Amino acid sequence: MTKIVNHWIGGKSVDGTSGNFGPVTDPATGAVTTKVAFASVDEVDAAVAAAKDAYLSWGQSSLARRTEILFKFRALLDANRDAIAELITAEHGKVHSDALGEVARGLEIVDLACGISVQLKGELSTQVASRVDVSSIRQPLGVVAGITPFNFPAMVPMWMFPIAVACGNTFVLKPSEKDPSASIKIAELLAEAGLPDGVFNVVHGDKVAVDRLLEHPDVKAVSFVGSTPIARHIHSTASANGKRVQALGGAKNHMLVLPDADLDAAADAAVSAAYGSAGERCMAISAVVAVGAIGDELVAKIRERAEKIKIGPGNDPTSEMGPLITAVHRDKVAAYVTGAAAEGAEVVLDGTGYTVEGFEDGHWIGISLLDKVPTTAKAYTDEIFGPVLCVLRVDTYEEGVALINASPFGNGTAIFTRDGGAARRFQLEIEAGMVGVNVPIPVPVGYHSFGGWKDSLFGDHHIYGNDGTHFYTRGKVVTTRWPDPADAPAGVDLGFPRNH
Repeated sequence: MTKIVNHWIGGKSVDGTSGNFGPVTDPATGAVTTKVAFASVDEVDAAVAAAKDAYLSWGQSSLARRTEILFKFRALLDANRDAIAELITAEHGKVHSDALGEVARGLEIVDLACGISVQLKGELSTQVASRVDVSSIRQPLGVVAGITPFNFPAMVPMWMFPIAVACGNTFVLKPSEKDPSASIKIAELLAEAGLPDGVFNVVHGDKVAVDRLLEHPDVKAVSFVGSTPIARHIHSTASANGKRVQALGGAKNHMLVLPDADLDAAADAAVSAAYGSAGERCMAISAVVAVGAIGDELVAKIRERAEKIKIGPGNDPTSEMGPLITAVHRDKVAAYVTGAAAEGAEVVLDGTGYTVEGFEDGHWIGISLLDKVPTTAKAYTDEIFGPVLCVLRVDTYEEGVALINASPFGNGTAIFTRDGGAARRFQLEIEAGMVGVNVPIPVPVGYHSFGGWKDSLFGDHHIYGNDGTHFYTRGKVVTTRWPDPADAPAGVDLGFPRNH
């Protein structure tokens, strides 16, 4: 019997009523294992109404109560790591260890939310004028929404809702319809932790659900992670409807390798960053820029390591890389490799014909490595989101920086070098939001914020960290003057307060 994933509204599972369902496949077998209910406009409205009703009390609740619930949720999340990771592997396809790592990174943001009281402290200035004090405070927005991608079905929602609810907001999540089960498991754990009904809601669906959240008058802010075209649509539509927006888009992350770099370390980093999670992550390294004469040696070292990666079902402990999320996506990724030679690239490794014995119907693709890729090739200009690594050659550091800065994306980048001066110069000159120095995937820890530049971010706030707290709250300044009880009434004074 096919499993059905329904919505979570007002603290309980709610059957879908639209009559529309989407298929969820096991990427390792290609078999449809689950149906997910797609929300109608009325069902989205019901979730927002539940969140709005819950906000009346949750927005006024004490910080102590909010963080107490989050501490309980953290303990439950920790105890259920394996169960959540198994759901991720079954629907996304990533190997179990990678899924566990995703849950761990989400836990990091829950930790941050548990200590949110420090970030929510206000400021006070006394005696700014005679008997006048000025204070600033931060207050929640109300109902906020999160729209999240398939590649991290647990981690990316946890980049959003823990901080949002810790700040006093209520939350409506629209997760990817390709791997929806992790979000429902998280909702169940939140309820078990004591989160009041309606504070966290989940509606599944497609463009109908998304567009309703973007236009709903009771949704005050929208957080999004996904591709650049959709991020641009989310930002423009939600902003036009008067909402605060943080929309994180796509990426083409570069790794600049200087001639003095440890090439073994650089090759290890390139392989793990390009092919980990089958390349389905926005912080994957998809372009290595080799400077000077090291290109041939670096490519040979990358090839040697890449050829040893074991590809298989995510629930096989010996697998190091799993399948892609859908057959359609697998075919799209393969097209970049099959067309690369005609666009001037040298195909060092072609993984397009790969399959796994006993799992022939899975969404398999092997490791692909393209060398001497021209900047005009689609494999370079587009975000592929698969296990395809492009190597580009330049003669100098300056050429490498210019090449990277010419990209319309500015999510993350890295430099590999032993030269501290070159590394310092790189981090100042490069046009990207996150920079790694001998670190291939520079995802910030929870108390620093995550986000890119240029076409990788639409909106003013990065996600989680201090930016996350600011995004989910708004500032208020209060100016107070009280008469001294020792003074007799002096009548009305319509002038400005005296500053002495």
